[in-house]
Amino acid sequence: MSRIGKKPVAIPGGVTANIADGVLTVKGPKGTLTLTLRDEISYTVDGDTILVKPANDTKAARAFWGMQRTLVDNLVTGVTQGYTKVLEITGVGYRANSQGKNLKLQLGYSHDVDFPVPEGIEIKTPDNTTVEISGIDKQKVGQVAAEIRRWRKPEPYKGKGIKYRGEFIFRKEGKKK
Repeated sequence: MSRIGKKPVAIPGGVTANIADGVLTVKGPKGTLTLTLRDEISYTVDGDTILVKPANDTKAARAFWGMQRTLVDNLVTGVTQGYTKVLEITGVGYRANSQGKNLKLQLGYSHDVDFPVPEGIEIKTPDNTTVEISGIDKQKVGQVAAEIRRWRKPEPYKGKGIKYRGEFIFRKEGKKK
């Protein structure tokens, strides 16, 4: 039995959810998100909750149960609150600047990195060393943050690079004298 899957997903006020043609659509104050439903799982919208249960007792149905419930919960949270990831840039001369639909990164390369902002994602730079990525789709926000971080991952000697806020970088010692 999935401990996560057993919990119903609460639908707050101002959010509507409906199932049609194998697609769950959730509409809220921030926008609309959809999820393609799995055949192994049965979904039920009961007033202000969404119930997710395995359609049969196969191993695959039990494996998808908790994950599908979490994906449904992510839809509801996305259209009500949204998701935000914050990246911090550390290093001499490393900086970021958002310019319209592009993020301009100066990361010590011989050229500037221009990162195009995908549809449905908003990027803010409160200062030169902080990048805030926000949107309603949790997967897309995390993917954009990972793609930006990939340009210059934090290195273990001086800690220079792009890291998530709150991420711990294991620092290596220098040479012993």
